[in-house]
Amino acid sequence: MKKNTRREFITKSTTAVAGVSVGLNAFSSAQTSRIFGANDKVRMGFIGIGNRGSQLLNLFMQNKNCEVAALCDVYEPYTTRDRSQVSPRFTELLGGRIPKMGEKFPKQPKIYNDYQKLLEDKDIDGVCIATPDHWHALQTVHSIQAGKDIYVEKPLTATIYEGRKMVETQATSKQVVAVGLNRRGSSVYQKLAKDIPNGKIGKVTVARAARVSNMFPNGIGKMAPEQPPKDFNWDMWLGPRGIRPYQYNIAPYYFRWWSDFSSQMGNWGVHYMDVIRWMLGETAPVAISANGGKYALDHDGDIPDTMQVCFEFASGSMISFSIYEGGSGKLFPYGELELMGTKGNLYANERGYQIIPAKSGQFQTWENLIEPEEFDNPNRNLDDGSSADSTSGLIGNFLDCVKSRETPLCTLEDGHRSTSFAHLANIALATKERLQWDSVNEKFTNSKEANKLLSYEYRKPWKL
Repeated sequence: MKKNTRREFITKSTTAVAGVSVGLNAFSSAQTSRIFGANDKVRMGFIGIGNRGSQLLNLFMQNKNCEVAALCDVYEPYTTRDRSQVSPRFTELLGGRIPKMGEKFPKQPKIYNDYQKLLEDKDIDGVCIATPDHWHALQTVHSIQAGKDIYVEKPLTATIYEGRKMVETQATSKQVVAVGLNRRGSSVYQKLAKDIPNGKIGKVTVARAARVSNMFPNGIGKMAPEQPPKDFNWDMWLGPRGIRPYQYNIAPYYFRWWSDFSSQMGNWGVHYMDVIRWMLGETAPVAISANGGKYALDHDGDIPDTMQVCFEFASGSMISFSIYEGGSGKLFPYGELELMGTKGNLYANERGYQIIPAKSGQFQTWENLIEPEEFDNPNRNLDDGSSADSTSGLIGNFLDCVKSRETPLCTLEDGHRSTSFAHLANIALATKERLQWDSVNEKFTNSKEANKLLSYEYRKPWKL
């Protein structure tokens, strides 16, 4: 590629893409094909710049290949990056979840309050989507149709139907789409994803992980409907979801505890389901069962505070995932998850891993079948113990792929498959059935009621 060369956008006729109807605006199906030189920066627009969006904005800003070209949010102080204008109710309730803001941009980015207007901007190469989960599908589809490359935050979707439509839409384009399942960027898990399928700890029969966070007794609290702050566009925040009165313990951030907008299975479970199925080489379960409910918390949130899920695979293994928001404790001697193999147990997180040899059981006399092993992430930040190659690694990989047009570390298909685990678990709990799953046709084979929960009807005028 010649340095600093450009190629004009190729404008095609507007068509329906993969059966997806566009919402309020009909985007052109023009695809960007800008040829990047070695010193070119990827001009990024950021859609959703609250808590997680601001974290991503700052990580993108640290990468020399990125130029922050535009900012978009339904809350005005987030776009102006003026924390002093944030509602005192927000800072009182959320504290550190309200971004610090005040970033110094080399070039002042354009400001939008409607993501559709941002997507019409021909100067923008790619977008980072970090809006609430129920917005990801529409904004990703519209971004593809507008010819933008996309980094979209997890969980990818609010329903399984949305995820498949996103994948189908990308298949009709040349756009790069990366999903922010950050453990894909970790050198620890990249190593294990190669070693475990090769028998490092024998046959893995059970994998376990959990989200433990004691929110007893008040959780997200109880609040009456109120008017939102005057510079907060509640109708746009709701988007395709049904109209409901605003409450300060729904948005911002608290939506994670409302089933219309997210779940802790989606918020935390997706991370663990992604990295476990990656290490096991699995795509989807064949059966799902779940138990749980609101056992401990007296609050407005309507998702379970206690939940245990079992995913079964045709290969003869299981994943067990639990949510404990009414208690505390540590499940494993090290790390955030466990793989139980016939030769040993693996305990891992982004900082490193430990392997403990299995002990012989009843009727067996063998000694250790493997040696104990410890591994520390070479990219570990020794000051705070965190990993330096996780989300920042994914972002760097995405920006590289925008230039090279190669496949990113976490593809849209991978993001869809991993996010599907959360939806399958929530549907199993809602129906109180052991569900059998056809992962090819993405339908349940033994429950009509469960199949009704694979999608929902969007509020007009939004369509998918």
